[in-house]
Amino acid sequence: MTLTKTKSTLDLTEGPFFKKILCFAVPLILTGLLQCFYNAADVAVIGFFRGQQALAAVGSTVSLNNVIVNLFMGFSVGAGVLVAQAVGAKEDETLEKIVHSAMLLAGILGVVVGTVGYVFAPWLLRWLDTPETVLDGAVRYLRIIFLGIPALMVYNYCASMVRSSGDSKRPLIFLSISGAVNVILNVTLVAGFGMGVEGVGIATIVSQYLSAGMILCFLHRGTGKLHFSFSRLRMNRWAMGKMLYIGIPSGIQSSLLSLSNVFLQSSINAFGDAMVAANSAANNLEGFVYVAMNGVAQSAQTFAGQNMGAKKPRNLPKILGVSWLCGIALWVVGCALLLGFRNFFIGLYAPDNPEVLRLAVGRMLVMLPTAFLVALSTTATFVLVGLGKSLYCMLISLISYCGFRIFWLMAIYPKIGTPQSLYYAHPISWLFVTILGTVGFLVVYRRLLPTKNE
Repeated sequence: MTLTKTKSTLDLTEGPFFKKILCFAVPLILTGLLQCFYNAADVAVIGFFRGQQALAAVGSTVSLNNVIVNLFMGFSVGAGVLVAQAVGAKEDETLEKIVHSAMLLAGILGVVVGTVGYVFAPWLLRWLDTPETVLDGAVRYLRIIFLGIPALMVYNYCASMVRSSGDSKRPLIFLSISGAVNVILNVTLVAGFGMGVEGVGIATIVSQYLSAGMILCFLHRGTGKLHFSFSRLRMNRWAMGKMLYIGIPSGIQSSLLSLSNVFLQSSINAFGDAMVAANSAANNLEGFVYVAMNGVAQSAQTFAGQNMGAKKPRNLPKILGVSWLCGIALWVVGCALLLGFRNFFIGLYAPDNPEVLRLAVGRMLVMLPTAFLVALSTTATFVLVGLGKSLYCMLISLISYCGFRIFWLMAIYPKIGTPQSLYYAHPISWLFVTILGTVGFLVVYRRLLPTKNE
């Protein structure tokens, strides 16, 4: 039996790679931008209709939520990498084991993480020194968000496997539908029914359960390579071991980045409501550029995984180089738009608030001009993860994101004490990851090349 191809599936092991990476990346970029837009809609709606304090309440939860979710969501990277390698090697039986083990793991982790997060939300927010003026709203919002974690886990695991099989369009379709529902519910609940942070929280989790339901129906009712049956959901020891071997370091890597942002967020919180609101608005806007570049990096990871499975290592430098060029092109466009129209965009989050505008622009002028390093660093590490080297990427993150940024907070920031001095920790750590990731890729690539005797 051979793997079934669909119209949405590309052969990722044969060139020319520029056109294929671009075709594969565009749905991923649009998916990321839509996700970012829907997240921004949460923040913009609550800021526009309920003011600075409600905006700060929602914004103060972002970094903490990312740490917890990314830690366990990293396991989906392991599932995606294994799917890509199995597709490249045309191993159907292996693919079936991976799919059913991953689906069961996603459900279990979703329930556990959602429950723990709901119970400990107040303690975690106090640990972050969340201002008392916004603490109550932040706790209510975060608890609602954690109720949606099971759906978020299931959708992301499924979407990761679908993309890794060579189909990047289906997740875009599902996200477009669920995201539109999210925006409509945001406006309806907050503007129409007068709800506060609870309104955007409910809208978010409803859309998450909708997207999870749609992708589950697609995989269950479909006859393609990722078809699954609820009756076959069970843990396969081999698949689980490989998934955790790749996924745990990937999850730790993602959480280390988010954890370093939590430490920075804690320092930002000390500057008061206006700074928290400004940081939240600027971070949301910058996220559009980051997720666009991240879409290219995800494409590179899938291409690398399938070429690894197909035993075609000589394609890897082309994949990395083309992906770097695409990522930098996106940075140029995104940076020009956001900085060129910065007053307009920030005004969508905090209308008629010159203090929030000033503080948000101060952050963007540091972060956006240096964000090309995100394209370089993310793509290099994602390619390494696609090759199964997630442990090395975790060590890079431990040194560059967590270690360096904590050092910056303890040794450099106290001597300056301005918000801008906190922001500079980001581009320097991105530079470290770029250098270490590129060196790691070159070492792995040389080892994968066949010897003269082969």
